[in-house]
Amino acid sequence: MTGAPHPSPTQAVVLAGGQGSRLRPYTDDRPKPMVEIPGTGTPIIGHQLNWLAEEGVTDAVISCGHLAGVLQDWLDRAQLPLRVTTVVETEPLGRGGGLKYAAGSLPRPDEPWYATNGDIWTRFPLRDMAAFHHERAAEATLALARPHIPWGAVETDAFGHVLDFIESPPSPYLINAGVYVFSAAFTELLPDRGDHERTTFPRLARERRLAGFPLPQGAYWRAIDTAKDLTEAAKELSAQGR
Repeated sequence: MTGAPHPSPTQAVVLAGGQGSRLRPYTDDRPKPMVEIPGTGTPIIGHQLNWLAEEGVTDAVISCGHLAGVLQDWLDRAQLPLRVTTVVETEPLGRGGGLKYAAGSLPRPDEPWYATNGDIWTRFPLRDMAAFHHERAAEATLALARPHIPWGAVETDAFGHVLDFIESPPSPYLINAGVYVFSAAFTELLPDRGDHERTTFPRLARERRLAGFPLPQGAYWRAIDTAKDLTEAAKELSAQGR
């Protein structure tokens, strides 16, 4: 594609309202994005906001729910690298409804925007994903990750002989990595209530208006769902010297 490069989004929504029941007892007194990665002194959402700012985002809307006051208090005290607005769902709207509600507070509703789930910790070039989204004229683009299977795999031959044991191999399937680029028009396609992954995304896929951006080789990505994920993230950080 020729011509001037398309500007990347400068605004984002972070979905931070989940209860994080699988991370108890860490989430007994704080929402999931406020859980600290061991050894960093910073909650998950702090890492996310720093990453978004590094990628050119100047404004973020954080959708709060479970124990919203804890997150809002931290945001009030923290030295943030970008402007942050919080919205609180007074009743459960579902993931799609929550996205739409939060997007209503974006400062530039006529411009594209990023979104990320509040329990994702990742680092990859968001500007490259935005360019990919623009080149495909997509309404929505999903980041795609290939996670490691948490169990050891066994390789066999056609006769049933065991050939090898592979510890935590990468999955043969790509998964939704919980990071998105959306066009300005996408907001109106979201349901007022319910899950966009069961409604909006399938419709866009049928219309070939949904794109998938594979994370670059070596990009860091982890969903923080359990205490084991916290431990593994801390180990990976230590190994990378971050």
